[in-house]
Amino acid sequence: MKSPVCEQLGIEFPLIAFTHCRDVVCAVSKAGGMGVLGAAGYSAEQLEIELAWIDAHIDGKPYGVDLIVPTTMANKDERLSGEEVGALVPDEHRDYAASILARHHIDTADLYAKTTGGGGGFLGEGRAANILDVAFAHPISIIVNALGVPPAYMLELGKARGVPVGALVGSKQHAVKQAEAGVDILIVSGTEAGGHCGEVSTMVLVPEVAEAVSSFKEVSILAAGGIVTGRQMAAAMAMGAHGVWTGSVWLTTTEAETSPVIKEKLLATGSSQTVRSKSRTGKFSRQIRSPWTDAWEHSEDAPDPLPMPLQSLVSEPALGKVTKLAEAGHEGAKQLATYWVGQGVGLMNQSISAKQVVYDFMEDFLVAKERLQGFVDE
Repeated sequence: MKSPVCEQLGIEFPLIAFTHCRDVVCAVSKAGGMGVLGAAGYSAEQLEIELAWIDAHIDGKPYGVDLIVPTTMANKDERLSGEEVGALVPDEHRDYAASILARHHIDTADLYAKTTGGGGGFLGEGRAANILDVAFAHPISIIVNALGVPPAYMLELGKARGVPVGALVGSKQHAVKQAEAGVDILIVSGTEAGGHCGEVSTMVLVPEVAEAVSSFKEVSILAAGGIVTGRQMAAAMAMGAHGVWTGSVWLTTTEAETSPVIKEKLLATGSSQTVRSKSRTGKFSRQIRSPWTDAWEHSEDAPDPLPMPLQSLVSEPALGKVTKLAEAGHEGAKQLATYWVGQGVGLMNQSISAKQVVYDFMEDFLVAKERLQGFVDE
């Protein structure tokens, strides 16, 4: 396709797949799109193992890496030890999370026994530099920061290595700020998106950002947020995007390492059954609505979510236990189980291969293009 994104990334079809599964990364890249590995939570050693595996199985096709280096968060400079960070979490929050599980007949005696604090998947300045060194030691075709302006070190390495730097944005103002900072690809994410998202819909945000950054001729735009079909991709590109960034649609693919319980829940979830909440990470993120999210959002007893990354030290041990018990058949845990997903989940009704998802996008895109052409043909 004649898209700047295809030229920048060396791909045939401007469909980018954000995924935590290396098998999906390879399948999408080999099918003509591009897989991007979500590396949140990886140590430098773990990332090296994952990227070495991808290099050996992707047949030389382009791929990328996505990190979370927030502009603002507690302990960004990493002066505090893991234990000191953990000590910043009030007992009130852990007790409240434990009470939610207890109401669903889950034993919480050891829930936080192994919690030592730390940044979780959110990188401070020191850890970010180590991870970036590993990423740039491999033949990546894009590096992306998921929250805020990429650190200067990321931008510098990108320019030096000829690797485009991308960043997610949820507002026109953020987009301009990122373009001014030197970001090459803006991932314009509407509120329909899974994971961290803003308040403005994709339908409004994409053309708004396209106009706002029109003077930055070298900056490309990827639309994101609820996009799970080729016709949505065509609509986004008609509004000014050069391609799309997708995440949720890959969670239910046959290759995905998504928990079987979560995968089953996703396939049964409607587009109105997600919620945008701070209760998981301390910043707004969209996830499946469940009694867990309801307890944080609709109870007068719920404490206010903590700033990133402290809220994750409350939620992740609890939800990790919930998922394990749900996989073992615990009914209360099955009810509580939740995961990040966008509103496009209502269109995700079957589990198919990642390769087939790419081909379906291509076919659906062409059908949409022909339909639009039909409105102007005589």
